Amino acid sequence: METDIITRKVIECAIEVHKQLGPGLLESTYESCLVYELQQAELSPFNQVELPILYKNSTIDAGFRLDILLPRELIIELKAVDKLLPIHTAQLITYLKLTGIKTGLLINFNVTRLVDGIKRIQV
Repeated sequence: METDIITRKVIECAIEVHKQLGPGLLESTYESCLVYELQQAELSPFNQVELPILYKNSTIDAGFRLDILLPRELIIELKAVDKLLPIHTAQLITYLKLTGIKTGLLINFNVTRLVDGIKRIQV
């Protein structure tokens, strides 16, 4: 499926979660509900995926975990913070570069209007 179509579906699912729950909850709550919505949309998400670093023919465990992965298509990094910071963008860019996936969504659920908390990143 085309990445733009998948991205649109993910955003629709995230808006539904935000509409149902509103801001102010823990990130893990939004993650569980978004995974449910993505499954209902038949997008086959995986959550809390371990991401090792492959370095000089060695595998290094750096403790990285992808919040939600749509294999070979999209990484979704969730936040429930007052404001997205540059470090949040750097985190998603790191995950994109390590996986070779080109597109990611950074979604902050702690906003009044979810569209104000979504940032698309492409590498």
